[in-house]
This record gives sequence, structure tokens and C-alpha cells, in this order.
Amino acid sequence: MSAPIQAPSPVGPPGTATRALAPDLARGGMLLAIAFAHAPLFVVAVDRGPAWANEVAGFFHLLFVNNHARPMFAFLFGYALVQLLHRQTQRGGDWPAVRKLLRRRGWWLVVIGFAHVAVLVPIDVLAVYGLSAVLLVGLLRAKDSTLLWTAGLTLVPATLLVGSGMWYPLSQGISTYAAGGIAAGTSGLWEMFVGRVAFWPFSLVAGVIMVVPGVIFGMWAARRRVLDEPERHRTFLVRATAITMVVSLAGALPAGLIQAGVWAEPSQAALWMAALAQPLTGYLGGIGMAGAIGLIALVAARRRGRLTVAVEALGQRSMSLYLFQSVVFVVVFGPYGFGLQDDLGLAGATGVAAATWLSSLVIADLMRRAGHRGPAEILLRRLAYRHFPSGGT
Repeated sequence: MSAPIQAPSPVGPPGTATRALAPDLARGGMLLAIAFAHAPLFVVAVDRGPAWANEVAGFFHLLFVNNHARPMFAFLFGYALVQLLHRQTQRGGDWPAVRKLLRRRGWWLVVIGFAHVAVLVPIDVLAVYGLSAVLLVGLLRAKDSTLLWTAGLTLVPATLLVGSGMWYPLSQGISTYAAGGIAAGTSGLWEMFVGRVAFWPFSLVAGVIMVVPGVIFGMWAARRRVLDEPERHRTFLVRATAITMVVSLAGALPAGLIQAGVWAEPSQAALWMAALAQPLTGYLGGIGMAGAIGLIALVAARRRGRLTVAVEALGQRSMSLYLFQSVVFVVVFGPYGFGLQDDLGLAGATGVAAATWLSSLVIADLMRRAGHRGPAEILLRRLAYRHFPSGGT
């Protein structure tokens, strides 16, 4: 057996006995962003309902949700990979064994993600992050400069891919949600199943391209324990959060003005600029939102109020409650459930997203009180760690 692995140049100790608050708060908040991003995709027409409410909701989504939820999730996933590495390092794990564990865990995420698509919805992030873990695990021992250069280089194809998808709806004067909608409409169950499964490989590859930069930035931040020890990185977090959020808002503003019709008849060059600027700066915005939650954790840790405890519990069960969102959206919007896909627009779907997140908050807190980790987390641990000497985490 090789010698125990050493974490790649982390600043500070590799881990502590007490679980840090900020990463879990960030994951709990991330689920709200994901709900906001996904719920409108399930409606047939985003312009149903009060026009003013849909316009306000659309502007909010372009500034804070579209292409922000994904980078935030990617950043936190990369951060968690380093946390897992540190945890196994503390237990004396050697690099070949831990690398195999992380890849096995990634492959099981791909399997669970495929099942999620086959049974429920055509949008999934579990398989995307699972495959990303398989492909990127070798970077966990790379130099910081290698991480940053890789993240920067992969940001180019990621931005081009997302920007190209945004250009069409902007050029046609339609909502980005209308262009990427996944409403069932009048499709039958078999037709929907075949469509979901057939499209899955393409969405998986595209998804990996889009999340890789955020995952790598998360690895870099986790080495410095930025969210684990926010009090030690307060100055950095304040500056980084302020800069990334301001740049993100500025980058999203052109697309928001075009989408709202305030910027009428932009040139083709302006359309491409807006379509590329929004996702490019959205990466910063998603990471900035994680940083903002790190700052919130500084205050929340002192009081540990009921809301803080509930959001923390949600973050610790993020995988289970992410799947719960899909179940709710299928039931609420689907033609074989309440069928609200025909009745709600963007504002209404945003309201459903908020209500779903609040429900998941209650469920997570009840699980916490019952001492239940979460069914998806338990399943993944049993599958990934069953042959690993140190057991689960």
C-alpha cells in the first residue's frame, strides 16, 4: 500500500471534527436557485397570467437565476470533492484507493441521474456532476496554477455553448424558458419516456462542458477552506462577492433589456455580445452567491436560529430534496397530475418553485429531528463505499 495521500497545498488544516456551516447553507440556498431555474421549464407558455408579473419575474431570472444556478451548483460540487478527499486523507486513505472511490461515486451518480431522467424529467444534474467527477478527479492533486488555467480555458467552450443557446431566443424576441421548455403538452407517457432517454446522452455531454469551469473553481476555493472557515477569509469573501455580483449584474443587464423589449432592435453584434456576456458573467454570479452565503454564515453561526438549522439540514440532504423537486414539478405541472402547465406563466411557476423549496425546507428539518440522513444520500453511500476500507462518510 502506498503512503497516505496529502491534500494538495491546502491553506490551513485538512478538516475538523465539526461540520462547517457555510457549505451546507450554500447547498440549501442552491436548491432554491435550482427550483427557480427549473420550474418555468415545465409550463407551456411563460406569458400566461398577469403580464407585469411575468415581466418582473423574467427580469429577475435573467439577472439572478439564468446561468447562475448551474455555476453555483458546480462550484459547490467541486468544493465537496476536495472535502471528500480531505476526509479520506484524515482516515489514512492512500491516493489510488481514494481516487477509485471518487470515480466509483461519480459513476453511481451517473446511474442515479439516468434513472432520474428515465422515470421523471428530461433535466438532470446528478449524472452531469457524476461524469465531471470521473473526468476531473485527477486534478485534485494538480497545482493551483494548473487548476486556474484549466478553469479559464474550459470557460471558453462553456460560454460559447450556453451563449449560442441564448442567442436564438434573444434574436427572436422570445423567452429563454420558452426556447428550452420541457412541458409535456399532450405527449403520452411512452412518447415522453423515449424522448427523455434519447436526448439524455446529448444533454449529458453538453452539461459536462457547461459545469467544468465551476467545478474546478470550487476545487481551488476548497483548498483554501474559504467556506469552511469564512471568518478567516472575511476580507476576501467581501471583496470577491461584491466584485463578482456587480460584474454579473452588469453582464446580465444587456440581455435583460433586450428580453424586456427596452432595448429594441439591437444589432446582430449586440445580440451576440448580450448572449455571451450573460452566461460568462453568470459564472461569477453563481460563485458570488456562494460567497455571499459564506458571509451570511458568519452571522448565522452565532445565533443558529430555526431557519438557519432548517437550511443547514436541507443542504445536508440536497440530493434527496433535489429529486423531490422533480416529483413535485411532475405532479403540479404534468398532464397526469394537476396539469397546471397550461394555466401558469413565468411568475406562477416561480411561485411554485418558492413553495416547493419551502416544503423541502420543512421536510429536511423533520428528517433532521428524526435523525434521518436522506434516502438518496444513504443509497449513494451504500453503493459507493461498500468496498472501501474506511466505510462511508
